[in-house]
Amino acid sequence: MKLCLTNALYLEASVDLLVEDGRVVTMMPAGKMDVPADCEVVDAQGKILLPSLTDCHVHMRDPGFEWKEDIATGLEAAARGGFGSVMCMPNTKPVNDSATVTRYMLEKAAKTHPNGPRLLPVAAATPGLKSQGLSPLGVLKEAGCVAVSNDGKPMTDTELMRRAMEYAWDLGMKFTDHCEDPQLAPGYLMNEGEMSAKLGVMGQPVVGEALQVARDCMLSEYLDIPVHIAHVSCAMAVDILAWAKARGTKVTAETCTHYLMLDETALEGYNTLAKVNPPLRTAADRDRLREAVKTGLVDIVVTDHAPHAAMEKETTLDLALNGFTGLDLSLTLMWQLVREGVLDQSDIVRLMATRPNEIFNLPCNRFNPGDPADFILFDPDLEWTVSRETLYSKSWNTPYLGQTMKGRVIHHWMGGVQLF
Repeated sequence: MKLCLTNALYLEASVDLLVEDGRVVTMMPAGKMDVPADCEVVDAQGKILLPSLTDCHVHMRDPGFEWKEDIATGLEAAARGGFGSVMCMPNTKPVNDSATVTRYMLEKAAKTHPNGPRLLPVAAATPGLKSQGLSPLGVLKEAGCVAVSNDGKPMTDTELMRRAMEYAWDLGMKFTDHCEDPQLAPGYLMNEGEMSAKLGVMGQPVVGEALQVARDCMLSEYLDIPVHIAHVSCAMAVDILAWAKARGTKVTAETCTHYLMLDETALEGYNTLAKVNPPLRTAADRDRLREAVKTGLVDIVVTDHAPHAAMEKETTLDLALNGFTGLDLSLTLMWQLVREGVLDQSDIVRLMATRPNEIFNLPCNRFNPGDPADFILFDPDLEWTVSRETLYSKSWNTPYLGQTMKGRVIHHWMGGVQLF
């Protein structure tokens, strides 16, 4: 199969792209290519060309919680959101601490989405995510896991954390850590600050996150082993990352789209759709994170896609579950930062495509000859309203519900095959 995509905008330059047998052949300035006679030609009409994105932090809820999301709907939301690869966290039921669960996930992904997106399972660091002993990580890697995490259960036992990091690295996998001190402000509902005081609810101080980030950075330096910090939400954690990276520590970090877009005021009126863990912080924290992703201090942006059924959010703030659905919306929201001049198009490619693949040693399309032909077309001017009908995820727990958005993926190819 040969495909020629013409008149696309890549990093603000008009280009033509030639693909054959699932690989990039060449990219050159628009109008300069001799298009082969046996080639399918698609006119991009000036839409934005990007490599397929990679999301390193997704909750598919399958097996065990299929009323929230299943692998079929989750991968469809990923494809429509521009993601060609998604790393699936292990907090399923049963937990992904055995090869049986890993194989189930991969087989279902292959059956429902044979042409992609790719589902990349993350192994549970401890059986049942209970922080008691270590899971059989070698068996899990052999079954298809690409990384290790205890997901949303903090690894408070530092000795166990050390052994998990060492075991994972011996197998060529990185450990992703949820940094939270659960003894500090247990039962919190949001960030500790002006908004929590106004609402009269328990808040989590930023130091509860930063303490564990500091511990992980020191372990990483001492062991000379990489560690990846999940969903950084506060300026104090960013400052610790700056200190660690200046010392040459092998630490990488992610933040989420919502920490770049929202702050704690989104919980005004006890808005359960804005409840997430880590919690939304202050506007100053949000602005510090924007600076950090621009400079590369925070390496990548993820969604932490966490679908919940409506009934799990349509309740009081104390009972509502944490998390947002994010695969459908992330690129649309990140493009708002491009419009505002906070980021540019090359930042989007780095934060959501090339750098995630570098960190976790995944295939990457840089549009060089021989790269996998995984790419999307994005219409930055397409307006749409966030609703149950326009989201491909099975759940619609997002603070943007009912809002009009600008920009959406209109086509997606993987291995040169058009998904839609």
